[in-house]
Amino acid sequence: MKKPTLLVLILLNLSITMAQTTVSGVVTDAKNNPIAGANVYLEGTYDGASTTENGTFSFETTETGMQTLIISMLSYDPHYEVGDISYFKDIRISLVESINALTGVTLTAGTFEAGDNSKVSVLKPLDIVTTAGAAGDFVAALQTLPGTTSVSEDGRLFVRGGEAGETQVFIDGLRVFQPFNATANNIPTRGRFSPFLFKGITFSTGGYSAEYGQALSSVLLLNTTDVPDQEKTDISVMSVGGGLGHTEIWGDQSLSINTSYINLAPYESLIPSNQGVRWNSPYESIAGEAVFRSKGAKSMFKLYTGFNHADLDIAQEDINFDDFVRFQLKNNNLYFNASYKYFFENDWTLISGAAISSDSNTIGIQNDGIEASETASHFKFKLRKNFSSRFNLNFGSELFLTDYDETFSAQDGFEFNSNYQDQLWASFLETDIFLSNQFAMKLGVRGEHSTLLNDFTVSPRISLAYKPGDKGQFSLAYGDFYQNPLAEVAKFRQAIQSEKTTHYILNYQHVDDGKTFRAETYYKNYDDLIKYDSELPRFDSNFTNTGNGYAAGLDVFWRDNKSIKSLDYWVSYSYLNTERDYRNFSERATPNFAPKHNLSIVTKYWVNKLRSQVGFSYSYGSGRPYDNPNTDAFLAEKTKSFNNLSVNWAYLIDQQKILYFSVNNVLGFNNINNYQYADAPNVNGVFDRRAITPAADSFFFVGFFWTISNDGKSNQLDNL
Repeated sequence: MKKPTLLVLILLNLSITMAQTTVSGVVTDAKNNPIAGANVYLEGTYDGASTTENGTFSFETTETGMQTLIISMLSYDPHYEVGDISYFKDIRISLVESINALTGVTLTAGTFEAGDNSKVSVLKPLDIVTTAGAAGDFVAALQTLPGTTSVSEDGRLFVRGGEAGETQVFIDGLRVFQPFNATANNIPTRGRFSPFLFKGITFSTGGYSAEYGQALSSVLLLNTTDVPDQEKTDISVMSVGGGLGHTEIWGDQSLSINTSYINLAPYESLIPSNQGVRWNSPYESIAGEAVFRSKGAKSMFKLYTGFNHADLDIAQEDINFDDFVRFQLKNNNLYFNASYKYFFENDWTLISGAAISSDSNTIGIQNDGIEASETASHFKFKLRKNFSSRFNLNFGSELFLTDYDETFSAQDGFEFNSNYQDQLWASFLETDIFLSNQFAMKLGVRGEHSTLLNDFTVSPRISLAYKPGDKGQFSLAYGDFYQNPLAEVAKFRQAIQSEKTTHYILNYQHVDDGKTFRAETYYKNYDDLIKYDSELPRFDSNFTNTGNGYAAGLDVFWRDNKSIKSLDYWVSYSYLNTERDYRNFSERATPNFAPKHNLSIVTKYWVNKLRSQVGFSYSYGSGRPYDNPNTDAFLAEKTKSFNNLSVNWAYLIDQQKILYFSVNNVLGFNNINNYQYADAPNVNGVFDRRAITPAADSFFFVGFFWTISNDGKSNQLDNL
């Protein structure tokens, strides 16, 4: 019995040996370099091996027929080979590097991010509101970035040779139709929104996504906080008013409310304005905002609402009048914004929302009056699909509705009404393609149709990015951008078309251990700009789309928060070369709002022994062009340079109580924004003039801020 048994075992072992198949080959990367340590195995079996230092592998298997060979390695995409087992011999396999969401290439051309979780961020939320001279206005803080221009008498964003109206603002992807407070001529405005309600800000100075339109120069994207970290109450007592905010949390739902009251009367009684301004009733406003959030297992719903009432009565010097010209304003603004996001299991994401705005102005100019109202809404539907880490698709459609009405009433009983209604439909399609961790592209197209203009436009958008090393990368962007004429022209309902720009942008960014360097050059070509043959747009003006222009320049940004302990600073410089022929220009020229050079230096220093943060901001702008009717040249002369040094000091009385002090233009530079010339020459044949200067050379601010929170540690330092 023993001999037959031994014979059977020998024959069985021989048959098994003969049935085994050797699987072998070599694994390399895309550059044909061997990859060591990769796992190579047959799917559903224990048969496999790891690659050697030479990238080779070899193992034996008893499997037969069709099989799946899997090759996996950290930092590379899994690779699959399917075929008969006899095929897997001496094969060569090239692995593709996987896309790393943290260290891979990003598209940065024309875009500044402000958010704690953004890998391309150059600013943090704290920076937006602790910049000296900004006084808690995020728009003023953004004016320290390259690509922006200091137009101190306006207060809005002027970007790369574009007017303020060429920048649009969005909250959670939905349009804000009146993002700035109403104000008088040559009195700077502020943004309507409280900084602490937003988790991040994206400021695109050009070449922005196909998802957004109706902006010739730039877009500002504000994203509200999804989930607050704790319940708290914020109390503010300021030299110009006060504020109260509170956040309440119920499980996955929360509500944040913020209210403020501003009254400049006490301030004006202590520190009067310059002689060219008399306040009959200084600026007064009451405002409130609320954000409700409801978080589901796979969804997020947010409802934002804001209201603002403002009132002012001012008299300003005018060279063409013997007495001051009186200007009265009452503004009421109400804004609703609702957004819903749902995450499906198959990597589809649904995003939808609606925004509705109502804005009304009652204006008195001497004895004449203007009643103006605008009701506007925005409806948006978007789908996003992540097909893989290398490719995603973003597409959607949106509708903008605008109803504007204005009535002018003269002292002599004359009345004139102007109005317009518009339905603007838009669709967009965009893809993000990551070919590797070093190269990515964004391809998009946007189409728009306006019933007011009876005009259809198509806007291609392209962005490319290349990352040659771990710390630096290049980006390139191109795109067409269209915008309907503003209300001052559209209300007369003449046969006009959209205005257009084309952007070309080249960017380099280097980020290394607390240091950020950006350099960006660009060229913008303007076509179909609105021109008219009167001093200001009027019902009897002749409007055409024959205007044109260009803007070219270089923006440089440097930030360092590591080289010197407790010191954080950044430097921005912009060179701008721009000319345009539009409005009532007699020829192509550089407009008054576009100085050639702009420089900003911002510093923040924490003094631990004094429990204080101190900082200063310095802004410089070269002379701005103005037109002198005493010469034949058009817009050929320039004002003196603009200078502004602002300082601030935040002192922690205790962890949750802060005393804050700031001075804008502490050295009292006598800046001149422009000149106003008389309508007619004097007896000597010379047009007299007066300088247009800020209403006050300097502005002082003192505030006490108290936070009451669950942890007893939070404070409002990030809201100052």
